Amino acid sequence: MGKYNPYDNVVSTITNAARVLGLTEDDYITEIYPERELKVSLPIRMDDGSVRVFEGYRVQHSSVRGPCKGGIRYHQDVDEDEAKALAAWMTFKCAVVNIPYGGAKGAIKVNPAELSETELERLTRRFTASILPLIGPERDIPAPDVNTDARIMGWIMDTYSTIKGYNIPGVVTGKPIEIGGSLGRKESTGRGVCITVKEILAKMDIPMKGIRIAVQGMGNVGSVAAKFLYENGASIVAVSDVSGGLYDAGGLDMDDIYKFISGRKLLSEYKDIKNSTKRIDNAGLLVCDCDILIPAALEGQITADNAGDIRAKIIVEGANGPTTYEADAILEKNNVTLVPDILANAGGVIVSYFEWVQNVQAMFWTEDEVNDRMFNLLKSSIDEVYDIHVERNVTLRTAAYVSALGRLVAARRIRGFFP
Repeated sequence: MGKYNPYDNVVSTITNAARVLGLTEDDYITEIYPERELKVSLPIRMDDGSVRVFEGYRVQHSSVRGPCKGGIRYHQDVDEDEAKALAAWMTFKCAVVNIPYGGAKGAIKVNPAELSETELERLTRRFTASILPLIGPERDIPAPDVNTDARIMGWIMDTYSTIKGYNIPGVVTGKPIEIGGSLGRKESTGRGVCITVKEILAKMDIPMKGIRIAVQGMGNVGSVAAKFLYENGASIVAVSDVSGGLYDAGGLDMDDIYKFISGRKLLSEYKDIKNSTKRIDNAGLLVCDCDILIPAALEGQITADNAGDIRAKIIVEGANGPTTYEADAILEKNNVTLVPDILANAGGVIVSYFEWVQNVQAMFWTEDEVNDRMFNLLKSSIDEVYDIHVERNVTLRTAAYVSALGRLVAARRIRGFFP
């Protein structure tokens, strides 16, 4: 079997949505190809005086509906195909929630845990300078992603502003509050996942209280989603991080787990477990006995090899691209309801859009205003996608892509082609 290519996944999903809409290839072919791909070499002077060269990418998938938008990830296994897929998913994510952005993604092939803070800062600033011709508040707005955070966004904003000669907070989102970040941004993706779970359960007439949920990936998205769901009466039966996970059929002591991981500790180091709690790995979490599975780690986790063993009846994708196209077909056959990433984790990009709007207007909203606006926009998108799902008798993923592709094709028809 060849290496899994996430971009092939994207193309297959777009093609399927186009078929449902009755489009010709001429209508949607521009969404198959990224508009622009930049690959850069990043020579960095390390703390010991040696020089290392890292590889970086910035891919702009589509700007037909507005400036490109997408995170920057630092990961040792990232490659160009992954960046392309993530950029395309961002295009469709922005379109399905109807915000005026296209999609982009940036990445550096690096394990940030191996770098000191000063090395990480030098790498970030060099990368910013290398992609500077592509980015800007009216062109392409980066944000945090895997292994990047508000601190790194602050370095990018400062580098960009210093080179341009004046303060430009709108060049990135997800930055610290003190330099123009938005209240509510840090929790927004996980909060959006929680909202999605609640809305889907309501549509399926299933009560939230006592619902058994497993969360793969206790990073920013998974940990926040689990926290909000736990506070809303759900039973969190399994959680995991890169080191492994925990499972308890009666529900984990999430208060104690949150206290533990707040010290940046791995779950493999968690000792205070009950007799009923079992240690599991990430593969075991995906197939554990639960009602709702939230994959919130990396892409390509649910495949044709394990999809048939999944016991959850609802999957809500907190991560980008955690399910392969082949696995989708198996889950559909097994009557598993899957809420796709481009809808379920769109809370982050919605609030990123709000942060950008606040920067452009030089006005700031309260956290309640941000959360209320995000809820209203996400709920209306969930309602629209669910209606398409029912009316056309297609999966929720196909319904989400039908909604998004319809907007993208309409924009392209209006704009036409240059020259």
